[in-house]
Amino acid sequence: MNLDPGQQQKLDNGELLPVMEMFYSIQGEGYHTGKAAYFVRIGGCDVGCHWCDVKEAWDASLHPLTRIEDILNSILLQKVRSVVITGGEPLIYNLDLLCKLLRENHIDIFLETSGTYPLSGSFDWICVSPKQQMTPRKDMLQLADELKVIVFNERDFLWAEKNLDGVKRKCLLYLQPEWSRYDKMLPKIIYYILENPNWMISLQSHKFMNIP
Repeated sequence: MNLDPGQQQKLDNGELLPVMEMFYSIQGEGYHTGKAAYFVRIGGCDVGCHWCDVKEAWDASLHPLTRIEDILNSILLQKVRSVVITGGEPLIYNLDLLCKLLRENHIDIFLETSGTYPLSGSFDWICVSPKQQMTPRKDMLQLADELKVIVFNERDFLWAEKNLDGVKRKCLLYLQPEWSRYDKMLPKIIYYILENPNWMISLQSHKFMNIP
């Protein structure tokens, strides 16, 4: 992004964030499936998953720099108990101030991250979804409450197991079929979990329900 020095400082401080979209919906994946949540999708990602279904989030310069106070005001218009900060890769940015505002308003904060950047902000739940293109940081794996591995092909089972040594004992383990390969990979995931019952299935249930 080509920013003037004042904008760059506010971006670095976390006063501004490149927001792609914000919406109130139902969490469709992982441990919090079925819960109402307000989603804040932050633009910018350098992981580059070829199957990503939000590639328009990759280029942060396409998305308006938004004051965190304006983010909060949008959230407070809804009956929100929890906020999901996602991307893109949200930890590219400093999330300390946004999380502080949310905490002051007694809102639970959930993070979805690839784990490739150090943590900023304070969260009630951290979902790390590691990708093979960029190995997750060891410190982020240790902070994960939930490890969610997207299964595009059978090599992803090996990748899932490779990340197990880095997570804490109580971390919940999920395998999720990549949406375009759902019919092919779901039977393989079911068989794998029957053989390895420490893992659970995560489905993109919001897509079955045709909601954002």
